[in-house]
Amino acid sequence: MSTLSDLIQAQGLLNDLDIEWLHRLAGDGQLLADLASADIVTWVATADGTFVAVAHSRPSGPATLFYRDIVGERVRPQWRTQVQAAFETGEIVDSSSPDWFEETPTRVRAVPIVRGTGADRQVVGVLTRHTNLGEARMPSRQQMSFDECANDLFRMIASGEFPDLAAPTAPRRGAPRASDGLIRIDVDGITTFASPNALSAFNRMGFDDELEGESLAEVITRILPPSRQVDETLPVVVTGRAPWRTDMEARGVTVSLRAIPLKDHGTRIGAIVLCRDVSELRHQEQELITKDATIREIHHRVKNNLQTVASLLRIQARRTHSEEARDALTQAMRRVEAIAVVHDTLASGLSQTVDFDEVFDRVLKLVAEVAASPSTRARTERAGRFGVLPSEYATPLSLALTEVVTNAVEHGLAGQEGVVRIEATRTDESLRVTVTDTGHGLPEGRVGQGLGTQIVRTLIQGELGGTIEWKGAEGEGTQVTIDIPLRWIKA
Repeated sequence: MSTLSDLIQAQGLLNDLDIEWLHRLAGDGQLLADLASADIVTWVATADGTFVAVAHSRPSGPATLFYRDIVGERVRPQWRTQVQAAFETGEIVDSSSPDWFEETPTRVRAVPIVRGTGADRQVVGVLTRHTNLGEARMPSRQQMSFDECANDLFRMIASGEFPDLAAPTAPRRGAPRASDGLIRIDVDGITTFASPNALSAFNRMGFDDELEGESLAEVITRILPPSRQVDETLPVVVTGRAPWRTDMEARGVTVSLRAIPLKDHGTRIGAIVLCRDVSELRHQEQELITKDATIREIHHRVKNNLQTVASLLRIQARRTHSEEARDALTQAMRRVEAIAVVHDTLASGLSQTVDFDEVFDRVLKLVAEVAASPSTRARTERAGRFGVLPSEYATPLSLALTEVVTNAVEHGLAGQEGVVRIEATRTDESLRVTVTDTGHGLPEGRVGQGLGTQIVRTLIQGELGGTIEWKGAEGEGTQVTIDIPLRWIKA
């Protein structure tokens, strides 16, 4: 489905500032739908004189009118006159009589979306409110208060005062919604209405009285422990003076607060304060932070231990008189150091995925230094990208490629100068790695006999579920092709 930006840009009538304004309004579409208990649709004009829907929000409580997606559709004939009038006049236009939509009686309100004030005032779209009259019943006090708040916001939309550019565009995870808790305060900060959920949230923080008639700022002052440091944004939010968001904590309960100042032609008339108990969310976030720090510390300690083991193997290799034992210890040291490189990368990151290109560059440099001998001069070349891989792929793949490249240097290029080329080709389905050297080639019947080759087979086939193939003839160099399926991972 096309995004809001794509649909607007396809019409070619609005600039980037207009699109940003509509994006901000669409971000609060759910709030408007919940307050109005109606479907909220955003329309923009098209080049051929009609309108197209670019955003749609359904109410959380009442049944929606539009069970099928309306975004991308042209305005229906029964709404066009009303939408056109709102767009041209810049005034809110209500339907004169109930409208029927798929055998359901509805009432439609068209609200012009205005950006700028005074001489800069410009209508950039139209917002329609579609109320289902088939579910109409005696409204509760909460519903009437919600409806009053919605009407205030609609008037602000028509006057270019909502959305507010001063509001931060932070991630909306855990953001309070109207159904979570709503408090209406007047210009003096006195609570005129508090929804049951809002009252419950304050009760959990230690406030046992009624909120209505009380100064919200004074209530919060009584709730907060004197020793706790208060966020500097809290007084501004609870008095409704700025469209900001903050958290407050008392008695182990964390409540997120969001203020929406209400204005009437530039004059502040009060504010809406949305609140939500986010204690469980904050607890989960804290657990994730703690676990992440623990995992990074474990990787760091494992890396240090591996480097210690590699150092001990290096010391032992230097003291060994047997050439065969020295080669075995050197190979073991190289394998341990290759694993240590991966753990070092994991320890420095915050996720359980790694940029394998960065890892392999470090491993390749290590292999070239360790495997080369005075009579062997190997030059390594790398082409293509491995991309981001899960950590469980990184360790076995780096160890396997270490063995393959080492074999190419030590055996393929033994006693001569040559090139080892590593080429990575990645698709959505698989990762193919080709290692080619310009060395002696494979002696007949020698594939799969050494310990290194057996290790590679075990890692590629057993750990990664891939395949490995050796090609080449004696005197013509060797090509090793590794295929690893990626269809099971999301990286």
